[in-house]
Amino acid sequence: MKDILFLCVANSARSQMAEGLARHAFGDQVRVRSAGSNPTNVNPHAVKVMAEIGIDISGYDSKLVGDLDTRDVDTVVTLCADEVCPVFLGAVRRIAWPLMDPAKSVVGESEADVLERFRQVRDMLKDRIEVLTALHDRPGTQP
Repeated sequence: MKDILFLCVANSARSQMAEGLARHAFGDQVRVRSAGSNPTNVNPHAVKVMAEIGIDISGYDSKLVGDLDTRDVDTVVTLCADEVCPVFLGAVRRIAWPLMDPAKSVVGESEADVLERFRQVRDMLKDRIEVLTALHDRPGTQP
């Protein structure tokens, strides 16, 4: 794995958090990017919960997958659960991590509840990325 792309629809929460976590975990060993099929803006709740663990994604931008040069991508991780995820054509390793979209609002939900939902998704992503990095670091093993 040398170039990983995290995909979801809005490129506002899950894929942005995954990008930040993976950049932090892999350092310069792997090129990490994220994009979406209908990008919006980076969700401020995602920025906040990532800052809680010392990762700054405040300067990240939502990107349209079609605008990226993806010739070097060798691994695509889709993060959609209930939505139709972007399709990535090409000969790449595909990994599906269907995670709920923490940005979906619930009527009457408190700010604390919203942040907790974002933390849960962040922590699930963190656990999965730790497995990817462990596999990447083992000789002869590629996720």
